[in-house]
Amino acid sequence: MAVEIERFLRLVDALPESTHQDSERYTTFRVRGRPFGYLWPDTATVGLKQPLWEQAALVAERPDVFEVQFTTGEFGWVVVHLDGIELDELGELTLEAWYLTVPDELRESAPTPAALISA
Repeated sequence: MAVEIERFLRLVDALPESTHQDSERYTTFRVRGRPFGYLWPDTATVGLKQPLWEQAALVAERPDVFEVQFTTGEFGWVVVHLDGIELDELGELTLEAWYLTVPDELRESAPTPAALISA
């Protein structure tokens, strides 16, 4: 059970209109200028936007895989350790983060979870 960074990047690249911007320590993933995720290569972790209840549930269920990153408004960002998660679960969380961020008209172009995983 582990997802390589390159495989995570393929998930993000398969999401419509997703872009990424590299900085010195991390990469930010956006859709139409709004962030939905982060990648820290040095620690092999990603941060993903989630509903507050999902953030709390993930961290409570598996604190060795998930950490609270921060909260803002109705969203809780969760840190995901790539060495402790399977691809299908990471794909669902990434798709959810993207879906929570996109404008309504872009939601129709969302891939299915299965299509995202096979990208």
